[in-house]
Amino acid sequence: MNYRMMARFVSKILIVEAVFMLPALLISLFREEENSIFGFAASMGIIILLSAFTGFFGRKSTGSFFVKEGLVCVGLSWIVMSLLGCLPFLLSDAIPDFVDAFFETVSGFTTTGASILSDIESLPYGVLYWRSFTHWIGGMGVLVFVLAISTGTDSRKGFTMHLLRAESPGPSVGKLVPKMKTTTEILYTIYVVLTVIDVIFLLIGGMSVFEAVCTAFGTAGTGGFGIKNDSLAGYSPYIQNVCTVFMLLFGVNFSCYYMLLIRQVKSVFKDEELRLYLGIVAGSILMIAWNIYGIYGSVGETLRHASFQVVSIMTTTGFATTDFDLWPSFSKAILFTLMLIGASAGSTGGGFKCGRLLLLIKSVKRNVQQVLRPQKVQVVSVNKRMVDEKVLDNTNAYLAAYVLIMVASFVLVSIDSFSFTTNLSAVAACFNNIGPGFDVVGATCNYGGFSNLSKLVLIVDMLAGRLEIFPIMILFSKATWGRK
Repeated sequence: MNYRMMARFVSKILIVEAVFMLPALLISLFREEENSIFGFAASMGIIILLSAFTGFFGRKSTGSFFVKEGLVCVGLSWIVMSLLGCLPFLLSDAIPDFVDAFFETVSGFTTTGASILSDIESLPYGVLYWRSFTHWIGGMGVLVFVLAISTGTDSRKGFTMHLLRAESPGPSVGKLVPKMKTTTEILYTIYVVLTVIDVIFLLIGGMSVFEAVCTAFGTAGTGGFGIKNDSLAGYSPYIQNVCTVFMLLFGVNFSCYYMLLIRQVKSVFKDEELRLYLGIVAGSILMIAWNIYGIYGSVGETLRHASFQVVSIMTTTGFATTDFDLWPSFSKAILFTLMLIGASAGSTGGGFKCGRLLLLIKSVKRNVQQVLRPQKVQVVSVNKRMVDEKVLDNTNAYLAAYVLIMVASFVLVSIDSFSFTTNLSAVAACFNNIGPGFDVVGATCNYGGFSNLSKLVLIVDMLAGRLEIFPIMILFSKATWGRK
């Protein structure tokens, strides 16, 4: 295990986190929020000292950086980043309980949007900004950001690729261009441009700059932390429609946008995952709109709420314009299914991913054909390219781990004696990085009633879901830390 190189990279992560707290500190200074000023200033000081310590330890890092180090480095970085990222909540007394502050921070960085807060509007502006910003930086990934701004001194064998694979969502991760640093720069450029465009459209709709920026952070990161107690229900239909469109856009594989930039438009429209993603969204909207017709005053309003909630849940954003927990069982069943499916691979969304679902469907089809024609060689292909058997094996392993973690978490959370619906939807919502579930954790409720044990279980679920399970499993594996 290359501890020195890992320490060096963690040091960079901590410096970036401290810098990212600076706007929140400036907002607190401008608003004269004394508790927030102390909270952010003290937090930045602590983080910089820890960064200096880890940087000193890793200053002479040498050697290779293998898959194990990449996975451990990612998992460890996210945990450390969350532990220190919750300091402003604690030190400003915005969230005085450590477990609650840690839960809120992990929920932010993992773009889950599950909250323990009941009165969001009472929070200071600086804290509200930091809470929303954790979504934006967590959406694309902090480590991806560090790779994008890196000067290239860490471009030794396997370093950047192992980190990107560990942090990026999807069954397989590759480069858009030959150089990994250029790939990360392209991804973040697309991310920033889309976010800025989103902010502009929200400003046109009458939002203040602060509201537009915070809402865009939640939309871009597909996180769902709002700055109003009713999420987006109190905003105009225009604002809600803008958020629907941009949630949908951020749920698309970012490689599709790169293909558009290099004018390979036909390849984008022929992309099988994109077609599956958009097909599920369209079909779900139509079915739910049919099912809830009559609840709202007009067909337009019905379609608006159906579209918003389908896109919000499937992209794992978690914003709400209405209390969908009051919808008929058929509509809630569709939403629960969308929780499990999630957005596209290579997007900022969570869930199982449409890319993996596509591979599973094709694998089942291949297995049926092998039973009928055992002598014929059958392969799985996506977009007319043969899928490596290792990718299929990893997808099957991911599905097995996904089910086991869901079941184990559901059993542990059930100790709190909430209803079956509450416990199952809470685990599904946190593990798939969605936020709101049903019943006690519905769109108008929060996770504050769970015990500390359940909150810790859900914290692990959020981290495992955001990091695609294996970095967290490997981080806590005894074999990882063995001498061999």
